[in-house]
Amino acid sequence: MDIILIGSQQIVMTNNESHHAYFAWPTIAKLQNGRICVGASGYRVEHICPFGKGVLAFSDDNGETYSKPVPVFDTVLDDRDVGLTVFGESGLIATTFNNTLEFQRENMPQTQECFDYINSVSAEDEAEALGVSFRISNDCGETFGPIYKSPVSSPHGPTVLNDGTVLWVGRIQGVHNHIEAHVINTENGEMTLRGELEIYKYEEFKDIFFYEPHAIQLADGKIICHLRAENEDESLFTLYQSVSYDNGVTWSKPIQIARDDSGAPGHLFMHSSGTLISTFSHRSKPYGIWAIFSNDNGETWSEESVIAEGKDTDDLGYPSTIELDNGEMITAFYTRENDYVPAVIAQQKWALK
Repeated sequence: MDIILIGSQQIVMTNNESHHAYFAWPTIAKLQNGRICVGASGYRVEHICPFGKGVLAFSDDNGETYSKPVPVFDTVLDDRDVGLTVFGESGLIATTFNNTLEFQRENMPQTQECFDYINSVSAEDEAEALGVSFRISNDCGETFGPIYKSPVSSPHGPTVLNDGTVLWVGRIQGVHNHIEAHVINTENGEMTLRGELEIYKYEEFKDIFFYEPHAIQLADGKIICHLRAENEDESLFTLYQSVSYDNGVTWSKPIQIARDDSGAPGHLFMHSSGTLISTFSHRSKPYGIWAIFSNDNGETWSEESVIAEGKDTDDLGYPSTIELDNGEMITAFYTRENDYVPAVIAQQKWALK
């Protein structure tokens, strides 16, 4: 499908005042009051480091300018991917996850600053903070309630079903190919298992890792879920699709919908024209943010279109998309010039041609 790029890439989040300047793994949402909210992990020193915070920035002018990012998650651990889900009249759910001290110690920059911080965190503090978390706002992100825990994780968070139910399709943290769908009680944060994708029962998938799902429900009730899929040597790095016709109780066997090296993870969005869009990152040259389109409710998908070109690194991606009142779209993602400068949150405005 032909698309029109509107203007150039615009930086949404950065921090030039400090070396804690790495921002990544964003989600963009259009709130009920018309504001735009972008969530991400920020104020980091690298892709893996102990300083990550989950932050939010807001725009009151359709994404022309954004506020300074402020924390919504700031545990003693490395708070990563921030998902956003808009629900009800003024509800907003923000999600994140983090890693163990051991994982951070083995993979973080080997600097005195990082070690001093890691060594200051007690085992008790780690146990309290560790896992997948979410917070709920009932005033369009002005204030948030307590931190709740979730058994499942996904980069962009839950989805809202046609009946108002908030359904979180995610991976059991740390377990490949174990994807479950849970309902969130937005009054008290309790989660109830509704169904699972049961990928592990298919012998043909035993050498493929499935994770980082995102789901959307269409007007006819069908739920489509896109899954990141890759193998050990990353010769496969693509999207698979599973569908549910019973509000997430049972799911179809996943099928591959993009070529082997297309990219992932996907974010699903329904445009007002009826075009279903999945955006994802392409992490082989030429790097970039790509999209595929369906005009038959996910039965078939187009070839890829380039929304944003990457630079000289495969450290980019996790795009998500919203639609403005005029039908134009904003896709937010993270990118960096090369592996020697911090990543930033950027956006690209575009439209269907």
